[in-house]
Amino acid sequence: MTPSQRPPTLDPLAVSRWQRTAPLASPWLHEEVASRMQDRLEWIKLKPQTWAHWGALRGGLQAHAKLASLYPDSECFVAEANTDRAQAAIKDIAKPWWHPKQWRAAPTRFEAPPPASVDMLWANMALHEAADPQALLGAWHQALKVDGFLMFSCLGPDTARELRALYAQLGWPPAGHDLTDMHDWGDMLVQTGFAEPVMDMERITLTYETPARLLQELRELGRNFHPARFPALRGRSWKTQLEQALGQHLAVGADGRLSLTFEVIYGHALKAAPKIKLSALSAVSVQDMRAMLHDKRGKP
Repeated sequence: MTPSQRPPTLDPLAVSRWQRTAPLASPWLHEEVASRMQDRLEWIKLKPQTWAHWGALRGGLQAHAKLASLYPDSECFVAEANTDRAQAAIKDIAKPWWHPKQWRAAPTRFEAPPPASVDMLWANMALHEAADPQALLGAWHQALKVDGFLMFSCLGPDTARELRALYAQLGWPPAGHDLTDMHDWGDMLVQTGFAEPVMDMERITLTYETPARLLQELRELGRNFHPARFPALRGRSWKTQLEQALGQHLAVGADGRLSLTFEVIYGHALKAAPKIKLSALSAVSVQDMRAMLHDKRGKP
């Protein structure tokens, strides 16, 4: 996928349906990835005065609480995809006005951050589900102040490779849409206007006692967005066949537990001052001019 293209194997209608019907909870794997991403904040010197959590409900409510305790004096924006997710996030995050912690706490706003308003944008396990990832990266870039930074994670192409291989062996349609490589994400960050992107990756192997538990985990994490997926509902006999195949092909070790790989990509990038190419007649916005002057003079 080039930076100007939408993912060719991702059905936008399926993504939209999932955004409306996904469980209103933070999956265990998302919380685990968020915890590992928080460890990387130790290398970040900038302490944000204002930050945004993009998709806090699915990205991890426990992670949000840890971030809020790390930046107790910082204003926070919580951006959610729809009303149901926003209400669930408010129920967990917002404190009543009479709560003692609320008296001196920095405000939390349940809305998308305005342009150039935050020093850090945190987005955990959201990018691989975006129907238009370039547009989403653009929204994150727009929300950041100059010298602000982005922290994100997403799933990579080796995710569920055992399940993908099994589907291919059985002659079934793809088990899921093709996920983007971390090097391509780095290229897209630069294309969007980010600077100094740093990408790294790790593989997490989860094991399950039964095929049913494995499938339950996958249903909590997402859906098959591939346009060539099974076009209709399958019956009980197909599910029985799938569970039998999973038990035969994904079992590892003497205990017979089923193994499934998740590739997790972590990314970090800065929003640099805009570079304006000047010609005989050029137009520069007031916002860009202020950003360039700020960059030259240094922080007040």
